[in-house]
Amino acid sequence: MHIHYDVTQSQFSLQAGNATYALKVSKQGLLQHVYWGPQLSTSGTGPSSVPIQERGYTPNLAGAPNGISLDTLPQEFPTYGNSDFREPAFEIFQPETGSRILSLRYNSHTISEGKPKLEGLPSTYVECVEDAETLTILLEDARLQLQVELHYTVFPKHPIITRSARILNKGNQNLEIRRALSASVDFDAELSDYKFVQLSGAWIRERDAHFSTLRPGVQAISSQRGTSSHQQNPFFALAEKGANETDGSVYAYNLIYSGNFLAQVEQDQFQCVRAQIGINPFDFTWQLKPGSSFQAPEVVMTYAADGLGGMSRAMHRFYRQHLLPIAWRDQPRPILLNNWEATYFDFDANKIESIATSGAELGVELFVLDDGWFGHRDDDRTSLGDWVVDHNKLPDGLENLAQKVKAQGIEFGLWFEPEMVSPDSELYRSHPDWCIHVPDRPRTESRNQLVLDFSRSEVRDAIYARIAKILYEVPITYVKWDMNRHLTELGSLRLDATQQQETAHRFVLGLYEIMGRFNQEFPHILFEGCSGGGGRFDPGILAYMPQIWTSDNSDAISRLRIQYGTSLAYPLSTIAAHVSAVPNHQVGRTTPLRTRGHVACTGAFGYELDLGTLTEAEKSEVCSQIEFYKTVRPLLISGDLYRLKSPYESQEAAWMIVSEDRHEALVTHVTVLNEPNAPARRLKLQGLSSEIKYSVRADGDSYTVSGDVLMHQGLFVPQASSDFESIQWLVQAL
Repeated sequence: MHIHYDVTQSQFSLQAGNATYALKVSKQGLLQHVYWGPQLSTSGTGPSSVPIQERGYTPNLAGAPNGISLDTLPQEFPTYGNSDFREPAFEIFQPETGSRILSLRYNSHTISEGKPKLEGLPSTYVECVEDAETLTILLEDARLQLQVELHYTVFPKHPIITRSARILNKGNQNLEIRRALSASVDFDAELSDYKFVQLSGAWIRERDAHFSTLRPGVQAISSQRGTSSHQQNPFFALAEKGANETDGSVYAYNLIYSGNFLAQVEQDQFQCVRAQIGINPFDFTWQLKPGSSFQAPEVVMTYAADGLGGMSRAMHRFYRQHLLPIAWRDQPRPILLNNWEATYFDFDANKIESIATSGAELGVELFVLDDGWFGHRDDDRTSLGDWVVDHNKLPDGLENLAQKVKAQGIEFGLWFEPEMVSPDSELYRSHPDWCIHVPDRPRTESRNQLVLDFSRSEVRDAIYARIAKILYEVPITYVKWDMNRHLTELGSLRLDATQQQETAHRFVLGLYEIMGRFNQEFPHILFEGCSGGGGRFDPGILAYMPQIWTSDNSDAISRLRIQYGTSLAYPLSTIAAHVSAVPNHQVGRTTPLRTRGHVACTGAFGYELDLGTLTEAEKSEVCSQIEFYKTVRPLLISGDLYRLKSPYESQEAAWMIVSEDRHEALVTHVTVLNEPNAPARRLKLQGLSSEIKYSVRADGDSYTVSGDVLMHQGLFVPQASSDFESIQWLVQAL
């Protein structure tokens, strides 16, 4: 058993990998947080509650002894209005009385093997019930007959706990949920000087890692765009002051959700810290009728004692085993060639065949036809939603083109943007009410398109039928699922006035439903997520799509930061990375083909250019890149990442990927800006075995050295002769 209940103390102890999470039920029936951190014995969690101390301006709990105030007690699911002035996790409005006051008390609990699925939402999973254990605690407001099920799942092999909440209306009143966060954890003042770590950015510079010191009050990141967005990612961590890649305590949270979210930390008057994450309460309500329930998304919570690197490796291993679609999680990703930056909208069948042929000759395994193959799509102003082949560009049709590509010995993939509609389209002319909009208000366009109302089943069914028809008829093994705008004028014609603030969440639920349907019907197809690049890179999408186009910015130097930040939470196998043409189309930078290959080799690898335009020397180099990638590709699926040099801190970046058995590693170093007369630099490796002798190969040179030398003395980095140079070492046990 990995979840223990001490009946004498009314205390739960959850053992997750090398971490312990403890909570208890107080004499007043309150669910209190006790401990989260390094593993403790089941009987040794220390004082099980904070000392009772009466403080000024902290009201006592009604009926409780003096000194017991919700404003000072560490709680697991705090509510609004009962002497706790900090941010609540849960708030519900009672229309009959106008009240928002709740009093949740412990009712019962169960401990079971395995892990339940969440209704309508993606979540982590287990294939064997022995792989997880779940604690379900039932809280209840007896007056309202409102119940909250808190689910805690531990995975014995991982320092991971997942949490979710389900709200049930057992009474006879109509209720309105105004806030239903998925997790709330109260820490004591020990965390008051921790760093708040977030992944923030913008289009073509996604997921920059930002570190800020905790301060009194609320610090938050959130999305109000309808998606998790380029701007904010549903991940944050609390890192001990001075924590780095190898040392220091880190607590991390990642929400398995692709819509509006809120992640916040509050430091109170006594320097205690409350960390919360869940659906953004902004512009959100949910009508909870008698007999109905509401399921909040799942949160993945990680504790690591070995710094940010340890946190990342724990999350990567967990996601690879318990989140990514089973059909693809352990499969090597095909090396692909995408025509987008080679042609944009300007192509015909002969041009596409030529690009695919050049890719096949160099060893590419998959050709992807991007935007522009349907309707009369010669630019981004038309045809989204119709999904009918453009016979002016492809006179013999899509199936004929796909067969010609496959005749080259490679697979065929296709781009779609299923959630969108162009005002200039047959679909919109037939169904102008099918988009998200508010009647009698202007419809804001972005990229000349509107968003289909996926909260409506008839809209989803129509889009599914159009796309599925193509997937049935054309031999497609890969789909790039794009989304190129955020949600505005949030409203749905199928919802009444009291439900309009449910639109954003219902859209996400509809998105998950149709993604799940495609997964089930076409298990042989590799779906890659995309939203203007990495605008929806989150665990919710990864539950259906095992890789995501990380950014529309394919510049190798920009990607150092983007891929570094993304890797804080997400496995390398999910990070799609391509070699593109130079000067780069996003930033105009010219970098060596070698460096572009080394940086892209870190993720799901591919090319974003017309390989036929390369010189013979460049084609030879591409062949070598492809052949080399095929040999190290298993590392991307199951290896551990060690970040050695941060591009945020110097003019160099370095990382390595180590196999599970520590017998193989791929080490990469990139010089950003070269330094004149630079000192000799060493690169100390990590994650190897001290006892093993390794062969180290780079640029034709090879030598033998022990693992302890590589980790403590390190490798000499060759002096760069220009900006943007890179080197890779392949390290293999003898």
